[in-house]
Amino acid sequence: MTIRNIYLAAAETFADLASRTPVDGLDGPGVGEWSLRELVGHTVSAALRPVAVAGESPQPGLVLDSAEAYCVVIQGAPRELLAASAASVTQNARDYGKALGDRPGAVVREHLARAGAALDGVGDDELVVSPVGAMKLRDWLSTRVLELVVHTSDIALAAGVPVTHDAAAVTEAAVFAARATAALGAGVPLVRALTGREPLPSGFSVVQ
Repeated sequence: MTIRNIYLAAAETFADLASRTPVDGLDGPGVGEWSLRELVGHTVSAALRPVAVAGESPQPGLVLDSAEAYCVVIQGAPRELLAASAASVTQNARDYGKALGDRPGAVVREHLARAGAALDGVGDDELVVSPVGAMKLRDWLSTRVLELVVHTSDIALAAGVPVTHDAAAVTEAAVFAARATAALGAGVPLVRALTGREPLPSGFSVVQ
């Protein structure tokens, strides 16, 4: 499967789950401080909406040479910038969550359709816009697959609704997370954790 097909498969899993998530539970707990509605809204704003505008020409500036470089740049950003970004992410989660209304499945599918249409007009090696710089579409999609797999699992757990993830999407997310971990200098601790030697440091994450 190509990375765009893997992305679309992960997005389809998310859309299917959204259509099966009980509307009367959307304002219940999601993950962390977010409600389930906000969690679904965040997944739309982080994984579908950015791809829908992927064809926009990136501004001159930083060009990332890999998917894992995306995580490295974010982890190395100044604390005040990270705080501002987190506030913006939370506001987007609320706004997109509110826009779900009482038809989350239909709204998510509308966003998925726009993302799919945008992908048709962009080549895998073309530079696209990301929050931290321009990067190749194939690399940007790897980061979005991780978002989709992680948050789809979050939503399923919070909603109490079973989900079957696409195997290729799970593999892509796991491989990307491992590469990002190595790029962040924690490759050996990850290998030791995966082989039962010792756990990863408390609070470790490849995302902010």
